[in-house]
Amino acid sequence: MKTEESTIDKIRTRPRFKMFTHLTKEEYAENLKKYLADHKNEFSGNINKEVATIWVHTEYDNYWKPRLALRVEIEDDETAIRGIFGPSSAVWTFFMFLYFSFSILWMTFFSMYYVEKQIKSAEYPWALSASFVMIFCILLTYAAARFGQHKGKEEMLKLRKFAEESTLQFEKKIG
Repeated sequence: MKTEESTIDKIRTRPRFKMFTHLTKEEYAENLKKYLADHKNEFSGNINKEVATIWVHTEYDNYWKPRLALRVEIEDDETAIRGIFGPSSAVWTFFMFLYFSFSILWMTFFSMYYVEKQIKSAEYPWALSASFVMIFCILLTYAAARFGQHKGKEEMLKLRKFAEESTLQFEKKIG
């Protein structure tokens, strides 16, 4: 098994990695189910032959309770497993909604400021200030996501270990 990771993966809102194995999709899905059953006191998840979602059992449930989405694909006669860490889909959708809303508002306010300067008007003196507030809101949303990642770091490491061990354990049995 080999693993690929790039520098950009360390600054993403949803860190990711890629592993390669010689197991087929079906074998990998069955092995994941067996590994999850063996470690059911620590992990939970949903698994099929295309996608698996795994999370760690904890006594708390904050907004960044990390989940590991494993997507299985065939690349050059090898099985590629793409892992993406992230919060639940509801939390992820909310964060994307915030990014989208603040970005649209920033573009609107900045366009108002720019057009006002072009036509030499003073109708929207607050537009430039409002655009800076939107940039601050975007940065605040990013900071909240990074803070959540920091709080969930230990769980993310457990999930990463789960992905590697579940693949390695069964590759050794075959090889």
